[in-house]
Amino acid sequence: MKEKLLTYLVCPACSVPLDLSVSSANGKEIVEGKLSCATCDASFPITDGIPRFANLHSLASDKQATAEGFGWQWQHFTQEDPRYAEQFLSWIAPVTTDFFKDKLVLEGGCGKGRHTRLAAEWGAKDVIGVDLSVAVETAYQATKDIPNAHIIQADIYHLPFARIFDYAFSVGVLHHLPDPHAGFVSLSSKVKDGGQVSAWIYGAENNEWITRFVNPVRERVTSRMDQRILLQLSKIPAACMYLATKLVYGPLNKNGKRNSLASHLFYNEYLKSIAPFGWREQHTIVFDHLVAPTAFYISREEFESWWRDIGATDVQISWHNKNSWRGLGTMT
Repeated sequence: MKEKLLTYLVCPACSVPLDLSVSSANGKEIVEGKLSCATCDASFPITDGIPRFANLHSLASDKQATAEGFGWQWQHFTQEDPRYAEQFLSWIAPVTTDFFKDKLVLEGGCGKGRHTRLAAEWGAKDVIGVDLSVAVETAYQATKDIPNAHIIQADIYHLPFARIFDYAFSVGVLHHLPDPHAGFVSLSSKVKDGGQVSAWIYGAENNEWITRFVNPVRERVTSRMDQRILLQLSKIPAACMYLATKLVYGPLNKNGKRNSLASHLFYNEYLKSIAPFGWREQHTIVFDHLVAPTAFYISREEFESWWRDIGATDVQISWHNKNSWRGLGTMT
């Protein structure tokens, strides 16, 4: 933890600033210590450089299972890919790299920290990545040497911040929460007037084949498996997808003359978008879909209601790869 992070933190219970005590440090990085609230006597440990505002063992069973599944995933799939920047921007469009300049940014569900790192590199004043799972260990290692990047372990429903952020975003996380709408409301509540919020979620539209055939298998079988076994079994559907993208979807979509044929392929927009990625990233995508105990597929109508509920203005909602929704709005 960098000491600068303290200026942004408040007690999640009573919203007052926290006191810091340091047990050990490595240069400017606080490795072990404690954050304390003088008002309600709450305290939160700093271990291995990460402030811990959540105890995984005290969570409800569904939240604990989700945190364990994704935590294991992001500690295993730690690879980097030069295409992450383009992919990230497609999820938060119309936001561009210049948008991040000098902004205080909050990421709801940082996973292995790849988007936290990008936001920091694009000039954010500071960016704070939050995750409930042990993925924070991977995210911390990926960002600890970046002076304007910070990682904390916390529950998105109980964030230790006041309404101070210029921009908050959540990519691929809200639909895995027990209550996606409540998670969205909590995240946006930390953005000040005039600030912006971005969210990307699975769409209900065009995903009926997943909700009908894949979800029952995920809910009853794969999400309950030992992750190490699932890692190996998931290579089978991953191999099928990999071959399809490399031999069919990628080649057909590269050639403009054949694009009319490609447009008739099953799930073309999405599979075209992941065709450039290599084996390990495509395996990550398949594993990600199979490991989650909870996954909601949200209609445009429902997604639109989220933005009305937070009183956002200038809302822009758009279809992404014909299987998901992305939105951007301004807080008032």
